[in-house]
Amino acid sequence: MTRFDAETAPVDEDPGTGSPGPRRALLEAREVPLGGVRAMSVYRFLPQRDLPLVGAWCFLDRFGPQRTRMRVEPHPHIGLQTVTWPLAGEVHHRDTLGSDVVIERGALNIMTSGAGIAHSEYSVGDEPIPLDALQLWVALPEERRHGAPDFERHVNLPELDLGGGATATVVVGELAGAVSPATMHTPIVGAELRLPAGAVIDLPLETAWEYAVVPVFGSVRVDGAEDAVAPGALLYLGDGRRGIRLRAGDEEATVFLLGGEPFGDEIVMWWNFVGRSHDEIEVAREEWEASSDRFGHVVGHGDERIPAPPLPHVRLTPRRRRL
Repeated sequence: MTRFDAETAPVDEDPGTGSPGPRRALLEAREVPLGGVRAMSVYRFLPQRDLPLVGAWCFLDRFGPQRTRMRVEPHPHIGLQTVTWPLAGEVHHRDTLGSDVVIERGALNIMTSGAGIAHSEYSVGDEPIPLDALQLWVALPEERRHGAPDFERHVNLPELDLGGGATATVVVGELAGAVSPATMHTPIVGAELRLPAGAVIDLPLETAWEYAVVPVFGSVRVDGAEDAVAPGALLYLGDGRRGIRLRAGDEEATVFLLGGEPFGDEIVMWWNFVGRSHDEIEVAREEWEASSDRFGHVVGHGDERIPAPPLPHVRLTPRRRRL
C-alpha cells in the first residue's frame, strides 16, 4: 500500500546507541486518513518518532476493520519488501512484474522492490466490502536493495503449537525453530499468535534480537504486567530477552509478533521509498514523475498512477531510535 502522506523527522541530537536492552514502551498507533475517492483510514504503528524500526521492520499500517472500497492506483517503491497479511476481505494486487493475484486471508503476499517496482491494490468488486489487513514494510540491506524486484505468494505457512490451545503462524522468518518459506534478507520474524481466552504461553525469543507485540483482536498481558495491551498500540520490548510470557484476557486474543536483528544501517524513509540519503530519494522521485523504465508499467492499467508529493524544503535525514 502507498503512503499518501510523506512526513519527515529531524535527526535526533542525542540518539540511542548500542543495545537497547529489555524495554517496555507502549506506543499508540495514530489514525491516518487517506481521504479522497479512497475514503479510507489506516492506523499507523510504525514508524514512531522514537522508534523508526524494529529489526528491519520499518512500517506497519492496519487498514480496518472497516467496510470500504479500496482503489490504490499504481505507485512506486524502492529499498523495501511489502508484507501483506490479510485479516478479512479480498484485495486485487497487480504489479510491474506481471503479478495479478487476489490477496486473501491465510495467504502471504510479499513483494520485493529492489531498485524499483510499482503496484496497485483494489478491493474485489465495485461495492464497499469488509476489509482488514496488516501492511508491513521491511527495509532491505545494502547487498539486496539495488537488485531486481520480485513477488512471492505462500499459502502453506508453518504452524506452531504453543500449548494451552494457543497456536502461531510463522508468516516470515523464524520462530521457535519453525521457518517460513518466504525469502527474507535479514534475520527476522513476523508471526501471528492466537490465544484462547485466559491462555498463558511462554514464547522463546532470540536474545540478540529486538521485538514488539501488536494486539490485533483481544488484549494480552506481557510478563505479568498489571495493564493489558489492547488493539491500537504497539508494545516495544527491546532486546536481551530469552522469552516472554503472554496471558490472554477474558476473550480470545490474536497478536502479531515483530522481531529481528537490529538493522545495521540508518535509513531515510520518505513516501514509499526507503533509501540511505536525501539525494537517493530525490532521484527516485524524479524518475517516478518522469515515468522512468526503472519502475515499469503495472499490468492491467493505463495512464492512471499516484503522483509523488513534493519534497520538503529541508534535506531528508535518518530517523534514529530514542528508546
